[in-house]
Amino acid sequence: MAQYFAIHPTHPQPRLIRQAAEIVRRGGLIAYPTDSCYALGCHLGDADAQARLRRARGMDDKHHLTLMCRDLSEIAAYALVDNAQFRLLKAATPGSYTFILRATREVPRRLMHPRRKSIGVRVPAHAAARALLAEMGEPMLSATLLLPDAALPLSDAQQIRAALEHQLDLVIDSGPCGVEPSTVIDLTGEAPVVLRAGKGSLAVLGESL
Repeated sequence: MAQYFAIHPTHPQPRLIRQAAEIVRRGGLIAYPTDSCYALGCHLGDADAQARLRRARGMDDKHHLTLMCRDLSEIAAYALVDNAQFRLLKAATPGSYTFILRATREVPRRLMHPRRKSIGVRVPAHAAARALLAEMGEPMLSATLLLPDAALPLSDAQQIRAALEHQLDLVIDSGPCGVEPSTVIDLTGEAPVVLRAGKGSLAVLGESL
């Protein structure tokens, strides 16, 4: 049965953030807020938690998961970023953007796209998400909280709790986050490609697209 933490959206309580981080470290699967919509998250090193996340979402291993990172320097440890890509990331982070990049050798094979050897990365702007990542001291494996066959992500923490009560270890309630997922930009080719137009405006990326 999932625990339920009410965490302030702009001034997250340190005690609750520490407890949430410990749940993730112990292999827990959580629902937490981002600046686009709610997401599922787990420890990047826990294969069992990753499998639970995929089951909850109803996704196979060909669907990109996202590494939620604290900042650009953390992204560079897991993804290959050239100068042009760095400028794009710097202009768009933190924010509602997910970037698909080539994974470094440090990334476990099970976290990569099986054919393309790529990884999704994001630096969220939501204060609670950022506080949790800072407490973790490492990225968190994540996916938008869009249930199988649903048209839109769940946006209310009570709804999330009711729908996934027995699949989650923790629901973090920071109020409504909206239902528009992040904009997804593929940077693995010669030019950026928009895979999904979401909450993040493409204007911030200038003439690169």
